[in-house]
Amino acid sequence: MIKFIETERLVLYPCTQQMAEAAIQGNKALAKLLQVNVPQVWTEFGAPAFTFTLEKMRLFPDEFGWLTYLPVYKPDNMLVGSCGYTGKPDAGGMVEIGYEVAPHYRNRGIATEIASALIAHAFEFNEVLIVQAHTLAEKNASGKVLQNCGMILTDEIMHPQDGKLWLWKLHRNQYNK
Repeated sequence: MIKFIETERLVLYPCTQQMAEAAIQGNKALAKLLQVNVPQVWTEFGAPAFTFTLEKMRLFPDEFGWLTYLPVYKPDNMLVGSCGYTGKPDAGGMVEIGYEVAPHYRNRGIATEIASALIAHAFEFNEVLIVQAHTLAEKNASGKVLQNCGMILTDEIMHPQDGKLWLWKLHRNQYNK
């Protein structure tokens, strides 16, 4: 049985190889597999992100549960984006989260609910000491989400593809459930 993460309004399903393959095939295949409604636009990253996830799952099968999740909004049984971790905790106990919410479901607190759930889930594992995330280096909705989850802006970095990014962190000893 696949361990999923559940909140008041969401179920976050860890993306299996079969789910990633369905996401690459298209919305109809994914809807049929998950038995959920899939909006026409639910991801900005599209098939390439799921191709990357699929490849990472094949290369590192022990990272299952530390990669992509598919959040389903329970009231509508609707896939509302994607989210997850960039991989298992590193040697320093750090994991990174990321999330996106379908346009029609933004400004409803869903991103905060997703990020909070990912953070809480990560801290269930003793080896996780820090949860971090990156946003564009500007005030935006994603930064507000991370602030609402207790994360602190710690640094500005230069990413080779994305340019200036802000680094947000939450240490285990600062985490309030």
